[in-house]
Amino acid sequence: MFGDPLHTPDYPIVGDEVAVFTTSQGTVRVALDGKGAPIHVANFCELAETEFYDGLKFHRYVPGFVIQGGDPNTRDMDPQDVAAGKPGPSGMPGTGGPGWRIKAEYATNPRNEHNDGALAMARSQHPDSAGSQFYFCLGPQHSLDSGYTVFGQTIEGLDVIRKLRAGDVIERVEIIHSAKA
Repeated sequence: MFGDPLHTPDYPIVGDEVAVFTTSQGTVRVALDGKGAPIHVANFCELAETEFYDGLKFHRYVPGFVIQGGDPNTRDMDPQDVAAGKPGPSGMPGTGGPGWRIKAEYATNPRNEHNDGALAMARSQHPDSAGSQFYFCLGPQHSLDSGYTVFGQTIEGLDVIRKLRAGDVIERVEIIHSAKA
């Protein structure tokens, strides 16, 4: 992933974007922070608008820590195989991305706080290696504040996030505007 080119998304941020995650466990709504993390929000919206996330599975669950998804390697896998940590036809869950990476924003985002229900981007060891994988915080995780970019906060569906496990399906991610939320 680190060898992938650095990407600057073209998605025009309005500032009132809400990501609506329809999952196999229910619906989650997240207010996206386009002011604090404009690159991450534009990248996420760009991917969501192209249906990149639709049909992927959550591949990592750490109780009391995070639930992680957004790896395209899970697209053609059975949920049971993802949950079991088996390799799929496109590679091991947790190692895939969109073919590019984005610049970290955790040092410049004034609201970069891993609160309960925060939406943040996963990355490898290099700060500028995030691409498509994201996670929801299962409780406050402030030890992550200085190394991972938060780009949204759950406004509805925290109970759904708490039910999610590895293998659960991301049926659809839709970007709407808060006036329509």
